[in-house]
This record gives sequence, structure tokens and C-alpha cells, in this order.
Amino acid sequence: MVIRVFVASSSGFVAIKKNQQDVVRFLEANKIEFEEVDITMSEEQRQWMYKNVPPERKPAQGNPLPPQIFNGDRYCGDYDSFFESKESNTVFSFLGLKPRLASKAEP
Repeated sequence: MVIRVFVASSSGFVAIKKNQQDVVRFLEANKIEFEEVDITMSEEQRQWMYKNVPPERKPAQGNPLPPQIFNGDRYCGDYDSFFESKESNTVFSFLGLKPRLASKAEP
């Protein structure tokens, strides 16, 4: 399975752009294979992302905002979840990947 990061290239929100860059840079730095999916360029991909974020992870109002992270069709989480896993050194577990030596497995 490949990690897919759903992003919005034309977002007007600085925080969203920063969060997207943070995820992409981390994946690149750790040589994790991933695909960036731009939801501003494909209505079909945007709808797929909205439909596949679990109901309990959707905001009370509106649609989920990028970045949203999937391993194939399995939902991993949003930026906040990614950040928490990065801080606790459990990103590989968060992404559904086999941990590397420097990474801890999720308890």
C-alpha cells in the first residue's frame, strides 16, 4: 500500500499550507513512499476523501480539511493525529508501516 496525502494546492489558509508541507517534508526526509493527491484539481478525489474519513473524525460542521492521510484505503488521520504521532515517535505505526529501528511501536 502507498501512503496518500490529500492536500489542497490552492488553500488560502497559511496553517493548512504549513501543515501539508510538514507532512510531506517528514515523509520525504524519512524516505517513505507516498503520493500527494491534490483535491483542488479533482472533484472525484475530493469526494473520495470526504467519503472515506470516518464519521467520528469529521468536523461537526463542514468537510474535513487537508491534509488527510491514508495508507491505501485505510484512514490514518489528519494533521493533528500525525503531529501527535510524530511527537511520540510512533509515525510508522500511525501510518500502518513496519516500525524502523528509531521508531517505537504504538502500545
